[in-house]
Amino acid sequence: MSQRTQRIADQIQRDLSDMIRLGLKDPRLGMVTISSVKVSSDMGYADVYVTVLGATLEEKPDASLAVLNGAAGFLRSELGRALKLRMIPRLRFHFDEVTARGNRMAALINTAVSEDRERASARGDDADA
Repeated sequence: MSQRTQRIADQIQRDLSDMIRLGLKDPRLGMVTISSVKVSSDMGYADVYVTVLGATLEEKPDASLAVLNGAAGFLRSELGRALKLRMIPRLRFHFDEVTARGNRMAALINTAVSEDRERASARGDDADA
């Protein structure tokens, strides 16, 4: 990704965050966070990766993604006013599985550490040694 494309992706991420927070009032939309934006080299598409509060790998936020993809045209036109670019990429929203996997791994690690501490205290060992 070129430096210009990266700057545009970063600006899209900042602007979309504000637009979603302030402009979309659909009750099906959960607490959405934009984790990253990847703009194609020809500026035709921007893949927007989002996380939704409470969403897991097993329970993907299909309703929130449907709302975002349904509002993609509106958000794109709003971006056109804000960015002043000749060509505004089409927006495609995706669930960010990388973040969800990271959260799941962190939870598994925390569970394993707490179980180890419980076993060590049951034996009378010092878990911090």
